Amino acid sequence: MKTKKEEITARSAYKRYTSQFKEQALERTDRDGVPKVAQDLGVAEATLYAWKAKRRQTGQPFEDQKLQQAELARLKRENARLEEEVAYLKKAAAYFAKLPK
Repeated sequence: MKTKKEEITARSAYKRYTSQFKEQALERTDRDGVPKVAQDLGVAEATLYAWKAKRRQTGQPFEDQKLQQAELARLKRENARLEEEVAYLKKAAAYFAKLPK
């Protein structure tokens, strides 16, 4: 069983690639093939195939996918804030409705 510190270290061992790097790598795979590009860039072939599948599935470049994910996260935060406001206003309306006139 791994300790907490080992888990954090193992997680941080994953490489993160920029959207531009992924797009350029995929362009090279179209020309040179996945095995050659994987060897040249030091990226696992499975990683390149996964990137290709994700791009094919969404039909969008990685940069556009990141922008959409960021917009979705922003909208979810805004929705949660607005739901809290509505709940607060309902409580306030109920309170003021109980007051004698």
